[in-house]
Amino acid sequence: MKILANDGVSQSGIDALEASGFEVITTTVAQEQLISYINENNIDVILVRSATKVRKDIIDACPSLKIIGRGGVGMDNIDVDYAREKGLHVINTPAASSQSVAELVFAHLYGGVRFLHDSNRNMPLEGDSNFKKLKKNYAKGVELRGKTLGIIGFGRIGQEVAKIALGVGMKVIATDKFVEEASIKVDFYNGKSIDFEIKTEAFETVLKEADFITLHVPAQKEYVIGKPELQLMKNGAALVNAARGGVIDEVALVEALDNGKIAFAALDTFEAEPKPAVQVLMNGRISLTPHIGAATNEAQDRIGVELANQIKNILLVGKN
Repeated sequence: MKILANDGVSQSGIDALEASGFEVITTTVAQEQLISYINENNIDVILVRSATKVRKDIIDACPSLKIIGRGGVGMDNIDVDYAREKGLHVINTPAASSQSVAELVFAHLYGGVRFLHDSNRNMPLEGDSNFKKLKKNYAKGVELRGKTLGIIGFGRIGQEVAKIALGVGMKVIATDKFVEEASIKVDFYNGKSIDFEIKTEAFETVLKEADFITLHVPAQKEYVIGKPELQLMKNGAALVNAARGGVIDEVALVEALDNGKIAFAALDTFEAEPKPAVQVLMNGRISLTPHIGAATNEAQDRIGVELANQIKNILLVGKN
C-alpha cells in the first residue's frame, strides 16, 4: 500500500510505516496535480499538514484513497465530514504538538516584554553607533511573574500554555465555549508535581482582566478578536496568536498597536498566509514567526509516529 506524505513526515514516521510494509512517498505534488498523481500511483493514504488541501474534488476523483491524515490539530484544510460520508478515514494528531506550540507562545511573550524582536532588528544596524540610545529604548521591560495570562480556547494546547504560565508564576484565567473546568498538572524535573483546578470564565472577563492574551481556537468564520474586543482589553496589554490565521482582525490590531492601546502582539499565523500583509510584517510592535508552532523535532517525531500507528491500526489491524 502506498502513502503520499505530500507536506512531509518525520523520518521516525517513515521508519514505522516502512517497517509495516507501506511504501512512503515524500514527493511534494502541486495542488492542481494531486488528483492525477494519486490516481496514476494508486495512492491509499494522503498525509498533509497545513499547505495541502483535500477538498471534495479530490475525494470524489480519487477512489483509491482510504485515509486522509493531518499532521497536527486543525483540519480546516480537509473536507472532513464529506470524506467520512464517502467512507474515508480522517485522522489527525491533536496532542502531538501541544507542548511545542505552548513553548512558542512563551518565546514570543518573553521576547515581547523585553523587546527582543525589535532589538534584534536594530542592534545589527545601530548597535555600534547608538548603543546608549538603544539601551535606553529597551530598558523598560516588564516581568511575566505575577501578571495575568488570559487563554482563549482551553483545549489541549491552551492547557499546555497554562502549565508553563503557572510554572512561571503567572495567574491564569481562561475561557472556552465547551470546557467548564480543567485540572492542570504542573510536573517538575524531580518527579514532584502540583495540581491546579481552573474554572473557565466569561470571554469578556478574560479580555478585561488579562495582561496578556493568547488564542488557541480553531479557524472561525468571524473574528474572535476584532476592534470591539481590542477596546475591552487593558491598556498596554499584549496579544499572541499561534492558532489560526483569520481569528484576529489584523487591520484593527495594527491600529490598536499604533495608537498605544496594545503594547505588542505576536503572530505565528496570518490572515493572508502565506503572504502576510506588509503592514503586519513591517510593524515594529509585532513579533513574527512563519507558522512554526508545531515545528520542533520532538513534535514532528511524535506526529509521524502517531500517524503511523493510526494508519497501521486502520489498514492492518482493522481498528477505527
